[in-house]
Amino acid sequence: MEPVFIRDEMIRLGQFLKLANLVENGTHARDVIQDGLVKVNDEICEQRGKQLHPGDVVELNGMAVQVERD
Repeated sequence: MEPVFIRDEMIRLGQFLKLANLVENGTHARDVIQDGLVKVNDEICEQRGKQLHPGDVVELNGMAVQVERD
C-alpha cells in the first residue's frame, strides 16, 4: 500500500484521488465516485466531498493508498 502525504489535517475524497494520481481530473473523480468504484476503509463511498484523515485507506481499481500527514 502506497502512502500519499497531505499537508493539512484532512482532504476531500475528490481532491485526494487527483493528488494520488488515481484519476486524471475532477470530472473523472466524480464519475468513479458516482459509479461506486471507490472504497474508503473497505466501504464503498459515493460522497465526493467526504473528508479523509491520516490513516484512511482509499481503493480504486485494485490499487490501495493510505492518507498520511506530511
